[in-house]
Amino acid sequence: MDRLEAMSILLAVVDAGSLSAAARRLGMPLPTVSRKVAELEAHLRARLLHRTTRQLSLTEAGAAYVAACRRILDDVGEAERIATGEYGAPKGELAVTAPIVFGRLHIVPVVAEFLAQYPEIRIKLLLTDRVVHLMEEQIDVALRIGKLPDSTLMASQVGAVRTVVCASPAYLAQRGVPAGPAALTAHDCIGFDVLESRRAWVFGDGRSTVSVPVIPRLEVNTAEAAIAAATLGVGLIRVLSYQVAEAVGNGALDVVLQDDEPAPLPVSLVHKGQTPLPRKLRVFLDFAAPRLRARITPVPG
Repeated sequence: MDRLEAMSILLAVVDAGSLSAAARRLGMPLPTVSRKVAELEAHLRARLLHRTTRQLSLTEAGAAYVAACRRILDDVGEAERIATGEYGAPKGELAVTAPIVFGRLHIVPVVAEFLAQYPEIRIKLLLTDRVVHLMEEQIDVALRIGKLPDSTLMASQVGAVRTVVCASPAYLAQRGVPAGPAALTAHDCIGFDVLESRRAWVFGDGRSTVSVPVIPRLEVNTAEAAIAAATLGVGLIRVLSYQVAEAVGNGALDVVLQDDEPAPLPVSLVHKGQTPLPRKLRVFLDFAAPRLRARITPVPG
């Protein structure tokens, strides 16, 4: 049995969610995939997967083994990249992740420019508002917004964004501009915030904070929907400054309560900090960081 091949097939099954999906992804017959996984379980004398007609999940032993497989295959790939000279020439695939709206507005243009300059590098871009685990999901670099927890990851700050409250000029003309956070209880609000509870908006710089309970007239699950509703006069929204930069710039939304905003949130490029750093990752960081710093500009108050 080729154990490295079996490990790769097992990871494909786990990532795809089923044996049949992994077989399609690998271009391999389903019986072969099933046999390889069974051979691996027989070799280990342990069941790695719970199989039902509807879903597949890892056993406790399987979860530990899959985590080890990812590390082993990553080390093997690292050794092969060194041997083939990837550390001397920028080539290969980079996996990059970023929040959805930030990625669309800022990461995609930077990536497009980068790919034009480095034709031997391929990029896999994952845009999602969830926090992606770099080690478990094989991500090379992540764009993170917010204070970073202590970890072994390496980070480079490329800017900061404000948390702003906005409404359309028509709404403010009809309902008035809130004089302070406490005045929000008399206003219609739109609920959307992936950084904190939708039920309370927190103001202040950390030393003196105020938490204002909010009962939204409208709740949505994307920033773009919240912004669209606010421009139509539905109510006040609380989002990150880059998300409303265009709407504020063209006058569709006005920023209010500027004096009560919390401290800006750092924007950072984060990577695993392996040594030596692959050339493809180094050139991407060197290319992207200054361009992102130039793109991340404050929203007018």
